[in-house]
Amino acid sequence: MRVVPALLLVVCAAPFGCDEKHTAPHAAAGEASSAAASALSSAAAASTPAPVATATAPVTVAAQHVLVAYKGAKQAPANVTRSKADARKRADDVVAKAKAGEDFSALVASYSDDPAAKERMGSVGKFTREKMAKPFSDAAFALPVDGVSDVVETVFGYHVIKRNQ
Repeated sequence: MRVVPALLLVVCAAPFGCDEKHTAPHAAAGEASSAAASALSSAAAASTPAPVATATAPVTVAAQHVLVAYKGAKQAPANVTRSKADARKRADDVVAKAKAGEDFSALVASYSDDPAAKERMGSVGKFTREKMAKPFSDAAFALPVDGVSDVVETVFGYHVIKRNQ
């Protein structure tokens, strides 16, 4: 069913005392017009769902991360010899410490295998969804500001992400 705004129905409906020249709201159009307008407004309000509040998704976010690589992960440094299972355990430890309130930059210095990120205290700067691996972007964009992710796996290893902006 199509709902037409009540004002249009009252303005244009001749049976309710309107003529084609009348375009103002119906304060003086008579009781029948006011009653009809009120009834139509109530009916429209009852059949129209309330607007839903939606948050606008950000276009960019800024984040820090700890990368825990394992042997065989894409671009893993040559000195990384840990197994995938050992890397996961190490990443789980980072998540626990970060969520317990430990300084994220200190965790980067102690645990990250990304030398470039270590130099920047784990910062990957501002980025759009398309600039990072999909699992990384999905996790970063889902976090609230100052939120810390669970372990996120990409082809590069396991990440723990903190959203900064």
